[in-house]
Amino acid sequence: MMKKTILLSLLTTFTIAGHADEGMWMLTDLKQQNAAVMYDMGLDISIDDVYSPDNISLKDAVVHFGGGCTGEVISAEGLVLTNHHCGYGYIQQHSSVEHDYLTDGFWAMTREQELPCEGLTITFIDKILDVTNYVKEQLKKDEDPEGLNYLSPSYLSKVAARFAKKEKIKTDEFTVLELKPFYGANKYYLFVKTVYKDIRMVGAPPSSIGKFGADTDNWMWPRHCGDFSMFRIYADKNGKPANYSATNVPLKVKKHIAINLKGVKEGDFTFVMGFPGRNWRYMISDEVEERMQTTNFMRDTIRGVRLRVLGEEMAKDAKTRIQYAAKYASSANYWKNAIGMNEGLVKLKVLDKKKEQQEHLLEYGRETGNNSYKEAFDAIRSIVAKRRNAVYHQQAIYEALMLGTEFYKVPDTDALRNAIEANDKKAIKEETENLKEAYKKFYNKDYNPEVDRKVSKQLIALYAKLIPAEQRISIFKQINENFGGNTDAFVDACFNKSIFRSQAALDAFLQNPDIKTLREDLMVQYSKSVKDGYNATSNAMKAETDEYNLAHKTWVAGMLELKAKNGTPVYPDANSTLRLTYGKIGSYEPADGMEYLYYTTLKGVMEKEDPDNPEFVVPAKLKELYEKKDFGPYAMPDGRMPICFATGTDNTGGNSGSPVFNSKGELIGTGFDRNYEGLTGDIAYNPQLQRAACVDIRYTLFIIDKFAGAGHLIDEMTIIK
Repeated sequence: MMKKTILLSLLTTFTIAGHADEGMWMLTDLKQQNAAVMYDMGLDISIDDVYSPDNISLKDAVVHFGGGCTGEVISAEGLVLTNHHCGYGYIQQHSSVEHDYLTDGFWAMTREQELPCEGLTITFIDKILDVTNYVKEQLKKDEDPEGLNYLSPSYLSKVAARFAKKEKIKTDEFTVLELKPFYGANKYYLFVKTVYKDIRMVGAPPSSIGKFGADTDNWMWPRHCGDFSMFRIYADKNGKPANYSATNVPLKVKKHIAINLKGVKEGDFTFVMGFPGRNWRYMISDEVEERMQTTNFMRDTIRGVRLRVLGEEMAKDAKTRIQYAAKYASSANYWKNAIGMNEGLVKLKVLDKKKEQQEHLLEYGRETGNNSYKEAFDAIRSIVAKRRNAVYHQQAIYEALMLGTEFYKVPDTDALRNAIEANDKKAIKEETENLKEAYKKFYNKDYNPEVDRKVSKQLIALYAKLIPAEQRISIFKQINENFGGNTDAFVDACFNKSIFRSQAALDAFLQNPDIKTLREDLMVQYSKSVKDGYNATSNAMKAETDEYNLAHKTWVAGMLELKAKNGTPVYPDANSTLRLTYGKIGSYEPADGMEYLYYTTLKGVMEKEDPDNPEFVVPAKLKELYEKKDFGPYAMPDGRMPICFATGTDNTGGNSGSPVFNSKGELIGTGFDRNYEGLTGDIAYNPQLQRAACVDIRYTLFIIDKFAGAGHLIDEMTIIK
C-alpha cells in the first residue's frame, strides 16, 4: 500500500495524458522520469531489473547487432535473436546457387555447422555515464571555445579518451568508448562498450517465411512474416572477445532473457529496448517541408527507378538474384518509408501541428522576456531557405550517383599516380599491390558489371533530368563535349574502356602503369567528379550548417525548458544509442469503418498465398503443419497459430530486432517494423495510429521447432509456459 501511495503521488508530476507511450527514453533517466508511469501502466518488476548502473539487469542482454540493428541474448551460451532482415546480408554472404540459404533457409544442427560471418560485430553496453559537466569544462578550455567542437565526433573522441584516462577506464580493440551529444548538444553521455567480432550464423528461415509479403507488406499492418534469424557470439577460451579462430568457444553470457509462451492480449503493457537510429522530433515546420521536398522526394523518385531495373535483372537468373538480394532489400526499405512518410505528413496535417508547437515556445519566450528562442527560430527558417537548392542537389548526387551507380566506388588511384610522378619504384610496386587488393573488394562476388551498367544508364540520365545543366557535376562537361550529351554512350564507354572494367584489364595496365591512362580513365574521372560534387554541395552550405547547429541547440534548449515548466518528461532524438520505449498492445482504426486487430495468425498466410508471386509463396511444409494444426505448445488458447502482434511503443529504424518484453521483463516478441500510418513518427509521434509490428515469439519458436526441426536450439533457452 505504501508503494502504491508513493507512486500515485508521483503521477501528478508526470501527466499520463501527455502520451506516456511516446518517447525513446535514456535508461539512466528511467527512475527519475518514467518509473511512476511505467508502474501505473503495468510494469511488474523493479526498474533496477530493467536497468541498473551497478548490477546485472535486462540491459545486459540487449546488444547492438552489426551497428544498424538490435539483438537480444536468449541463451546462456551466447545465442542471439534478431530480425531476418538484419541478418539478411550475412545470410546472403553465405548463399550461392548451390547453397541458396535465402530461398531454403539455414539451420546449424551442431555447433560445428555454425557459419562465421566476416565483418559482423555484436556490441554490449557496459556503462552509460552522464559526462555533461566534464565535456563542458573541456569545451571551455578549447582553443576555439566559440567553435563547433561541441558536435565534432573527432573532438569528442579525444575528450572521451581524456575522461577514460582520468577515470582509469582501460580500452583496447574490443573495449571502446563512444561519446555523443544529446538534446542538441545540451547534454553528453559516454558509452563504454564491449565488441565481439567472432559471430556465427546459427539459423534463418527461408525468405518465404522471413520476408513473407516482401515489398508489398513492408511498413504495413497486418503482417504475416517470421522476420527473425539467429546468431551466436564466440569468445576465446577465457571468455574474452577475440577475432575469429576455430578454437574460440560460445560466450558464457552474464545475462540472457527468459521467454514467455503465454501470449499477449489487448491492453497488455510492453516495453522495448534497442538502438533506434535517427528521428527529428524537434524540427520546425520549415524543416519538415525541406525533408519532404528533398530527402523523401529523391528517395521516392530515384530508388523507384533503381529498384525496377534491379528487379528485372534479378528475375532473370538465380545468381543475380542472390548477388543483389541484400542491395535490393536495403534500397527498397526506405524507398517505401519515404513515400509513406510524405503521405502521412500531409494526411495528418503535421505541418500545422509543428506550427502550433513552435508558436507555444515563441509565446513562452515572449512571456519570459527571452528573445533567444525567436532569434533561433528566425535563424533556422532563414538557413533552411538558403540551403534548399544545395540540399536538393546533394540528395540527388547521393541517391542517384553514390548509392545507385556502383562503379562510383572504384578504387582511388591518386596514391599510384603520385608514386609514378615521383618515379618512386618502391612506392609504385607497393601502390600497385594496394590497388589490386582494393579492386578485389570492389569487384567482389556480389558485383555484376552488366547490372551496374544498366542501372547506371537509368540513374545518370535521371540525375540530368532532376538537376539543371549549369549545376550538374563536372563530368557532364565531358559527357556533353565527347558524347554529345548522351549519358548512355558515356556509361558504355566507362564499362568498355576503363582499366577497372575487368580483372584482366587492370592486370594489363598494372604491368606498366602510366599517368596518362589514369588521368583519362572515365571511371576514375566519374568517381572523382561525384565525390567533388558531393563535397561542393556540403561546402556550399557549410556556413548555414554551422549556424544551424548553434540555432538548433538554442531551440532544443527552449523546448526542454518549456516541457520542464509543464512537468513533461523529455527524451532526446534517436542517435543509435541504447533506449527504452513502452506502450500497450492495441488494435487501431486507420480510417473510418476500418479496424486492424492487434494480432495475426497463420490463417492469414494461407489467405495471402500466391504461388505465382514470389513475395507470397508459402513453403509446402508450412502448409502441411497448418492443415494438420500441428502447432505444438506454441498455439493460442483457441488453437490458432499466432504470427505477429502490434504494440504502441515508439520505435524507429535501428529498433529492428529489438526485444519486446512483457510486464515481467520476459521476451514475448521481436520488433521488426512500423505500420504505414505511423511513418510520420520519425518527425511527429501519433499515439492513435503509430504501432510497432512484432514477431510473436511463439511463431519464432514454432518455426525453429516444428518447421526446421531444430529443437536443440529450443533446449538451450529458458522458456516459461
